[in-house]
Amino acid sequence: MKQKSAIVIGAGIVGLATTRALATRGYKVTVFERNERAVGASIRNFGMVWPIGQATGPMFERAMLSRSIWKTVCTEADIWHDEVGSLHLAYHDDELQVIADYVEANKNDRDCALLTPAEALQRSPAVNPDGLKGALWSGEEMIIESRVAVGQVAAYLAGKFGVEFHWNTAISQIQAPKVYSGKRTWEADEIFVCSGADFETLYPELFLQTNISKCKLQMMRLVTQPEGWRIGPSLCGGLSMIHYPGFQIAASLPALKQRYEEQYAEHLKWGIHVMVSQNGGGELTIGDSHEYGLVHDPFDKEFINKLITDYLHTFATFKDWKLLQSWHGIYPKMMNGETEFITDPEPGVTIINGVGGNGMTLSFGLCEQYFAGR
Repeated sequence: MKQKSAIVIGAGIVGLATTRALATRGYKVTVFERNERAVGASIRNFGMVWPIGQATGPMFERAMLSRSIWKTVCTEADIWHDEVGSLHLAYHDDELQVIADYVEANKNDRDCALLTPAEALQRSPAVNPDGLKGALWSGEEMIIESRVAVGQVAAYLAGKFGVEFHWNTAISQIQAPKVYSGKRTWEADEIFVCSGADFETLYPELFLQTNISKCKLQMMRLVTQPEGWRIGPSLCGGLSMIHYPGFQIAASLPALKQRYEEQYAEHLKWGIHVMVSQNGGGELTIGDSHEYGLVHDPFDKEFINKLITDYLHTFATFKDWKLLQSWHGIYPKMMNGETEFITDPEPGVTIINGVGGNGMTLSFGLCEQYFAGR
């Protein structure tokens, strides 16, 4: 019986997750990436695998499936990863109430707990003790260094499954079963378009008809902390609780949101919620903001970075706050509440797209579920 073949366009996290799901099912997979390595949203993030952000039920289960696949891949490929968990810190009674509601609702489904201030400070030396009322501990979050790991996953797939990668090869046209890069052509039984918002260049009419936008986020990295100092879990302030669907289970959330709308109007206008994670080298990744639109100002806004760092000071204390880098990323985002965009624009072609800011957390699980269900 002839081995089935597939072409995957895009070597970011969605493309790699698609490739893995196909390769484990016996496909001969060829991947095309327009750059010499993935340089888009897949490497411009916190590196957080973040189940806590997903609502309890199918999306949380998808996140946990994703996490288990990440764990397997990282272990087999010797990719750095850190199962640090996370802390959401409370400095006001309404924040503490949201955490209490969250834990009560999820205590049977998730590894979570309401911590006293002393317990929170024991978990992380980076927590700001001033006015601390308590914290939400979650044990399920994991950090990878995405800007390194994405390339390492590609190398792993090539080594383990014989996946063939064509770097610096922009696919300009698809006529299934063929794909074109200028005058060069390749063909396969199935074609998967996983190139972020780039699918608008291959299927422009479909892109315009789809309720999809692009989100620009601003992020920063602080220098390696001295003497091997580690923050432990990833840290979040209260703004993250109104950002993620996972917290909508808390009955007291609307009251907290109402206060934030008055106190943090400027933060919410620019989609700012603030988190910090630490990579293996001791550097701290901080952010972020969310601006929506089909085209974005290519220049970063200094006042957004200041809003982020000012808020970060309310819940975190570091040994060294020196800025190492700042950047922005842009990812496609469904604007109709859908968690992904999967469609067949023509026979033999499937677009997998629109996972929003959850690529690291959901892509492996999404693609595994999709191919398992076909």
